Amino acid sequence: MRISDLVARYIMDMLDENEGGAEIRRNELAETIGCVPSQINYVITSRFTPEQGYIVESRRGGGGYIRITRVSMDKRSAILHIISSIGENIDAKSAQGLIGELLNRSIINMQTAKLLTAAVTDRPYQSIPQEYRDGVRAGILKSLLLNIE
Repeated sequence: MRISDLVARYIMDMLDENEGGAEIRRNELAETIGCVPSQINYVITSRFTPEQGYIVESRRGGGGYIRITRVSMDKRSAILHIISSIGENIDAKSAQGLIGELLNRSIINMQTAKLLTAAVTDRPYQSIPQEYRDGVRAGILKSLLLNIE
């Protein structure tokens, strides 16, 4: 298992044990896991984002901490939140990450995830000029998400 996966799993376990909230001291966590503190930052900024349903607060200094809170939303609210986070453009990798998060949170099922993934991969956009692909992909993904029941 990669260090970043180990850090993410550790934080997820903390969130599960503490009813969706965890306060982390970066250096202490790095020491516990056996990694450098910047690895903790990387995991938090890439895997615990508002688009993925988390609020991250931090306070610097000697008594500093990073507080992560899992936001609970109903299915419709979560989908609307993700749609608003997409913006005007989205690349294939980011779109697939959003779909994976919807699947992980049981907002969509595997069949829906497969269909959405097929719609956002680069293959269907090959005939569209490169500079327009991410905009078209964002529009299609938003439209599909709006129609999920």
